[in-house]
Amino acid sequence: MADLNVGDAIPELKVAPDKYLPHRYAGASGDFNPIHIDPEFATAVGLPSTILHGLYMMGLVARAATDVAGGDPGKLKRLSVQFRGMGFPEQELVVTGTVKEEGDGRVVIDTVAAQGENQVIRNAEAEVSVA
Repeated sequence: MADLNVGDAIPELKVAPDKYLPHRYAGASGDFNPIHIDPEFATAVGLPSTILHGLYMMGLVARAATDVAGGDPGKLKRLSVQFRGMGFPEQELVVTGTVKEEGDGRVVIDTVAAQGENQVIRNAEAEVSVA
């Protein structure tokens, strides 16, 4: 995406993680914490159900930011997030963002990831090279 200016919105990234995504992500990441893959364990420790891996959701924030740079993950220069809620399988995640700074071939994007009104990641900031 060319010519991003301060205040511009980036395209929304919408992903609907299926109920098996936490299992696949556990295998890829090596994070087999049962709160992500065992419904009985998750409810026994007080969760409403299994929850998505936080780093999976952070990866979606990175993906939304790098999409503005042609999808090249090498253009992501910096990423910071605050995990603020639990994400759940089978509920659409929507990542939105607004350009906060631009210049020198880079943009800084303020980003939020949400499931409905539940903002699971807030105060996220991604810097990407757009040159």
